[in-house]
Amino acid sequence: MKVVICGAGIAGLTLAWHLERAGWEVELVERAAAFRDGGYMIDFYGPGHQVAGRMGLLPRLLRDRYPVDELSYVDRHGRQTSHLKLTAGLEDVISLLRGDLARAIADTVRAPIRYGATIESADQHPDGVTVRLSDGTTREADLLVGADGARSRVRELAFGPVTPRYLGHQVTASIITDPELSRRVGTRYQMLTTPGLMAGAYALRDDRLALLFLRRDPSPVLPADPGLRRHFGDLGWILPEALERVPHSGEIYHDLVTQVELERWHHGRIVLLGDACQAVSLFAGHGASMAMAAAWVLADELTAPGDHADAFARYQARMAPVIGEVQRFGRRFIQWMAPSHRWRILARDLVFRLAALPGGSRLFVNSLSPGGHNLIRPHHV
Repeated sequence: MKVVICGAGIAGLTLAWHLERAGWEVELVERAAAFRDGGYMIDFYGPGHQVAGRMGLLPRLLRDRYPVDELSYVDRHGRQTSHLKLTAGLEDVISLLRGDLARAIADTVRAPIRYGATIESADQHPDGVTVRLSDGTTREADLLVGADGARSRVRELAFGPVTPRYLGHQVTASIITDPELSRRVGTRYQMLTTPGLMAGAYALRDDRLALLFLRRDPSPVLPADPGLRRHFGDLGWILPEALERVPHSGEIYHDLVTQVELERWHHGRIVLLGDACQAVSLFAGHGASMAMAAAWVLADELTAPGDHADAFARYQARMAPVIGEVQRFGRRFIQWMAPSHRWRILARDLVFRLAALPGGSRLFVNSLSPGGHNLIRPHHV
């Protein structure tokens, strides 16, 4: 069996890893010109953690992780308004950059990756699918997988235009180098929030600092310039200094916060994976884990007896209820992560103080886990 996977991110790479070890011929197509490093800090746990264990990746991820020992909110003067020690209930949580997780998977995948290209057309026929790439070349494959993100080209070819659900926020992430700011923030995730705005920072190795910005905006149109200095420059804390080092373009991530909801994830010999059909959003905080879990489930079904149509249907039946649960969790969590009113900020700080009481941190951490932990059970052995 031969499969073309469009998208060499976490979902596409994980699927390639499993299928090539099952004896499939795999090729990946990636629109970016080269491997994409960086991204924002993620807390990696749950079903994706289980998949990473099966893939033998945990030693690498534990090497690359960052020690996040505290979640702290500060005011414009850098004074702590509330905090939570992250100790209980986090034994299996690995905090690392999204790009470091993708790199760990990519280094174990043998399949070729065609960078700088995407799918131009996909013509299905009884024996397979003819895939034409944007570079003018063609591929004959048994199946085509669209793991090419929330703006999936493969999804558009299979289902037509789909408008993701916009969650009312824009996100920007950047990594800067500043020894003093990195030292001041340290091994804790610090955040400053005002109504409609959130800025977060965490120190990385080599005197670097990871920055994350959220801005409430009713418009679902992504501006070319995130306007960080205009919107965040007067908030105080470390932001005036940090924003001076954020590039205006280039190594900066800027996007709308969205979710993708589809009634059907497959059409003929084409199937969708990851954010192309199940984007849960930054607010759910479980996207990388769900991407790896979904790739494992899809591979589990494709390598079972039966045809691809049945495998695709079983894959969606297993994953869709969990994705729906995580998406609903993400929508509820918006007012925790990016409060829209000052009274919500005060209420959040009060909850954090209560969570700091004996036994409170474990209950609080458990409440931040949207579920999906029972996915990694093979249906076929």
